[in-house]
This record gives sequence, C-alpha cells and structure tokens, in this order.
Amino acid sequence: MDKFQGTGFQQHWETLDWDDLSLRINSKTPADVERALNASHVSREDFMALISPAALPYLEPMAQKAQQLTRQRFGNTVSFFAPLYLSNLCANDCTYCGFSMSNKLKRKTLDALEIARECDALNALGFKHLLLVTGEHSARVGMDYFRRHIPAIRQQFSSLMMEVQPLAQEEYGELKTLGLDGVLVYQETYHAPTYALHHLRGKKQDFFWRLETPDRLGRAGIDKIGLGALFGLSNNWRTDSYMVAEHLFYLQQTYWQSRYSVAFPRLRPCAGGIQPASILNEKQLVQLICAFRLFAPDIELSLSTRESPDFRDHVVPVAITTVSAGSKTQPGGYADEKAELEQFSPHDNRTPASVAAALIDAGLQPVWKDWDTHFGRRL
Repeated sequence: MDKFQGTGFQQHWETLDWDDLSLRINSKTPADVERALNASHVSREDFMALISPAALPYLEPMAQKAQQLTRQRFGNTVSFFAPLYLSNLCANDCTYCGFSMSNKLKRKTLDALEIARECDALNALGFKHLLLVTGEHSARVGMDYFRRHIPAIRQQFSSLMMEVQPLAQEEYGELKTLGLDGVLVYQETYHAPTYALHHLRGKKQDFFWRLETPDRLGRAGIDKIGLGALFGLSNNWRTDSYMVAEHLFYLQQTYWQSRYSVAFPRLRPCAGGIQPASILNEKQLVQLICAFRLFAPDIELSLSTRESPDFRDHVVPVAITTVSAGSKTQPGGYADEKAELEQFSPHDNRTPASVAAALIDAGLQPVWKDWDTHFGRRL
C-alpha cells in the first residue's frame, strides 16, 4: 500500500497531472481490462483500465463481478434516505446550480415550525435516514442555524448526514456532538481551471478549501464521508472519476476509522443551467459504477433521483447500496411543494413506496432504518 505524506490531499493532488492521466486512461488495452477483471485486488492502475474506453465491451463480466461483490459485502439490502432541503439561500455564483446567487428565484430558509412539518412528512413516508441540504450561505445558514435546529431533527431520525458549505474541523467536531453522522462534499470537478470557470463568486471559488474538506472531516472523526464529482462539468468524466478514486484511496489510507461513500451525479436541468462539457451516457455510467465496486468493494455506492426510474431499477441490483426516493429539492417541498424553489429537477419522481416495491420485485430488501444512536455510534 502507498503511504501518503503531508498534511492533506492537496499535496498528493499536486502530483497528479490531468492531461497525463487522461492519456493513460485512454491508452488502456483489452489486455489491461482482462488483467483488472482477474485481479484479486483492483489497483488504481487497474481502475484506470476499468473506466477506459477499452472496458466498455467487458460490461457484462464487470457487472457480474460487481454484483457478486455487492451481495457478498451487503447482502440483498438497499438503504433508503431522503434529502431535506433547509434553505436555498446561497452566497456563491455557480454556473450549474439552481440555487446560484445570480438566479432570480424566491429564496426560502425553513424555521423551526417548518422544519418540524418537513420531519413529520418524512417520517410519514417511512424515512429514518436523513440528508440535510442547504445552499452555501454561512451568514444566514451557518453554524448558529445548525446549532439551533440539528438537535431537534436528530431526535426524530436514526442517522443524520449533511451536504452544506465546507466547514472548519472544529465545527465538524461540534456538529458530531449534536448528532451528525456523516457529510457529503462533492468536489464538482478536480480540474482546477474548469473549476475556476464555473465558480464565479463566493467562498466556493476556493478550490483547495473544498478539496481538503474531507481531511478536516477525517480529523474531526466524522463517521461517514461522501465523495463525488459532478459528471459533465469537466470535459473528461473519466479523469474526474479517476481523481475521485485517488481521493478515496488517500482517505482510506489516512483516516481508516471513517466509512466512505461515492455518488454519481450527472448534470440535470436547473434554472440558468449549462450544457454538459462531456457526456456520460447510461452505459458508461453503469461501467463507472461497476468499476468503483471492483475497486472499493466495501464502500457505499449511491444513486439519486437525478436518474430515471428505468435506469435505477436496472442498475441498483447490480452494485448500488443506497438510494434516495421521492426527493424534493426545494425547502419545504415535502409538506408544501413549491417547484419554483428547487435546486434541480429530479428524474425519478415515483413515491418512496413505489421505489421500494420495485426493489422488492428485484429480490432486494429496502432498509428504512438499520441502526440506532445507542447501537455502536461513535461520539
């Protein structure tokens, strides 16, 4: 195993040349793919082969092996979670996001009563695993807001994750004491020039502050850390995918006490949205999901309602372990739907019960609640 030196992932990232990685991935041969498929342990070099154009004809054996590993590690279970959007206020101007400060939309931040109504609605739907989501606005939706509302939310759910602006290590440590279990922080793209092109104003312009957020999470002892890139933002989804794998490998070696998840968001329509710079089609997305399962058999792989019902029904049984369902991407959407506030338009608009029924038909077991605070949760 490689040993990483330095204080954070930035130092390792600086050794990775985007163009060189792109060439190496595209130069992989069928022999490289077959070697990766037969490896007892898939290396990062093998992962390159599995996401390369040469691997696409091997999709069936990749899927078979990915499914076998998923069943071995996770059984037939698929965990359900719901995103709870607390606010669409944002102090960033990003070209691809409906919440961007330059977009003219009605802004909303939920108060205690509105949060309680949302929690009641989510409990009625059966959810016990929650992901708190906000726009990035530290003045109005920052630590004071989180301190005020997280304890009451946590009492109603068996696990709590968040996807908000990157915070300091000590702030993550404090949120852990309030009941936070995990944090999702997507780099969007690991290609710094492209990142700069799409982040026009606000704190999110700081590429390296975001890049080292998982380091701060690991040092704060957060139980689960979620990674991902927004596929379609850069002109090479394969290289961004490889960067995610590098980041994951680094974190697993450095903060081995934490658990990890990877998600696969593709650009979806939103207010003021842009066209993808590279197209990750559905067949390639299956390839990518299978490659990550072969590379990291024990991590959670998540697929959101950004994808179509048909695609999710066919792909979840192969390698996915966590799904959202019935997602509302606007503040207050579960108790009182207002589509004009949403961050993006979900593609799978089925009810949670319908999604669960489809998984049961596929021989899988939906899991709405799999653990409690007093059973093994590290504080």
